[in-house]
Amino acid sequence: MTQAWQTHDVTNQVPPLTDYNLYATDTALQSAVTAFGAGWHAKVLHRQGARLGEAEVQAWAEAANRHAPELQSFDAQGNRIDRVEFHPSWHALMGLLRGAELQSMPWAHPRDGAMAARTASYFLHAQNEAGALCPTTMTFASIPVLAKEPTRFASIKDKLLAPQHDPRDVPLAQKHAILIGMGMTEKQGGSDVRTNTTTATECGGGAFSLIGHKWFFSAPQCDAHLVLARDADSDALSCFFVPRYAPDGRKNAVQVQRLKDKLGNRSNASSEVELQGAYGTRVGAPGRGIPTIIEMATYTRLDCVIGSAAMMRTGVVQAIHHARHRSAFGAKLIDQDLMTTVLADLALESEAATWLAMRLARAFDAQASDDDSPRERAWRRIVLPAAKFWVCKRALELAGECMEVWGGNGYVETSPLARLYREAPVNSIWEGSGNVMCLDLLRAMSREPDVTQHWFQWLAERTGSHAPLRAALAQLHGWLAADPATHAARARAIAQQVVLLAQAALLLEHAPAELAHGFIESRFSNAGGRVYGVMPDTLAVAVQRAWLDRAFLA
Repeated sequence: MTQAWQTHDVTNQVPPLTDYNLYATDTALQSAVTAFGAGWHAKVLHRQGARLGEAEVQAWAEAANRHAPELQSFDAQGNRIDRVEFHPSWHALMGLLRGAELQSMPWAHPRDGAMAARTASYFLHAQNEAGALCPTTMTFASIPVLAKEPTRFASIKDKLLAPQHDPRDVPLAQKHAILIGMGMTEKQGGSDVRTNTTTATECGGGAFSLIGHKWFFSAPQCDAHLVLARDADSDALSCFFVPRYAPDGRKNAVQVQRLKDKLGNRSNASSEVELQGAYGTRVGAPGRGIPTIIEMATYTRLDCVIGSAAMMRTGVVQAIHHARHRSAFGAKLIDQDLMTTVLADLALESEAATWLAMRLARAFDAQASDDDSPRERAWRRIVLPAAKFWVCKRALELAGECMEVWGGNGYVETSPLARLYREAPVNSIWEGSGNVMCLDLLRAMSREPDVTQHWFQWLAERTGSHAPLRAALAQLHGWLAADPATHAARARAIAQQVVLLAQAALLLEHAPAELAHGFIESRFSNAGGRVYGVMPDTLAVAVQRAWLDRAFLA
């Protein structure tokens, strides 16, 4: 007779965080939505927050990353098809994203606060799954670029703005909804696209034949890509619209060599391709390929900031939830002073990133209105690259700290934090690495000193009554006034200072006073630490516990 052994009772385990409302539990996001003119979108955000917190949608995210896309190079008859097969969960997630119109909202429904509304929705969706956001972001960023080509845009506008996902691999004319990707970088240059060797030879009638390769072609299942190539006649880089299918209905000569085996972002397909006489048409002026693509990259960089801020939010919520339910050494983790300090520091970082992302969205709303100004341009041109550098970096460190709150349970693939940790580095690398962003910040300050001055004035008006912030601002001015030859080596310090001052000013203007002062004391004093959880003695634990209640409403 076999006896069933019961060696222990399962106790003190944390219940999965499911069936909660991502929006209703986020005080900072709700406040920012109102502050930046998107209050009209609040009911939709409540519905989205509830849906994204459901166990079913969370399971889609897990499945889409466990069942990675697969490349089908040939059909059963041996024809080259280069089709990417996705798990049904991926298409379910894409349906949610298109239903939320994250690829088009400000362009499809222009109104005050449209970009802030879209940013808040994106922030919620990014807390659930990041890979499906890549083609969504690229499509979103392509619309203002393609809109400058009226004839082409008229033929695809409705397909770009459509609030449905159309997964069929068929020519553009047969699609109800389409996705646009990007093809910029090559093996020899990476971010240095001026080294690109792909060429485009005019064939007549506005058509070009592209020959070359792209080292990162995201994402190959898209219905068309914006591709950088050199005009064969002038050797100048131009931008080209390269559809998945040529006008004759046959698959375009873009041959997928393989899908990238990535650390994270596994639900999304990234590829290497060769262009073997691919059909394309020029977008923008001849020789203006880089400025054309950079306009697109401005929007994708904004989404990098939003996405990384959302990852921070995910990590903090999971860490607080765990600490509220897990006991160790005779008490709940949340009630132990050192854990409180760590979590409070993480919550500060997350809220500051949320406000920064939403304020950047407000600057893009201003661009589309009569309220644009040099100050708003400064947010887009100066603060955005600094924010992409800083927020994306901090998200990676924060993800590791949140994993540590969970302990060993956080280090296994059944934990949501393992996927978060693998996902966290991507936004620092994609659309310009940290050094590229910091140098872009310096370039913008140098080329647009009047715009820079307007932003510094805004900053001084909001920080002048706080001695640590005055000192930090003076230090920043000193760095910029020094010999320009020293700027590049100090670029990361300059970018860090720009972001921390911006975040402090935003928290002073919008957050509870104690929280804003806590951020200033912990980020601008020697008592603050280089790792999370090293806080000045002046910040009482009781005050920090109040921040946790604000961070994630139970």
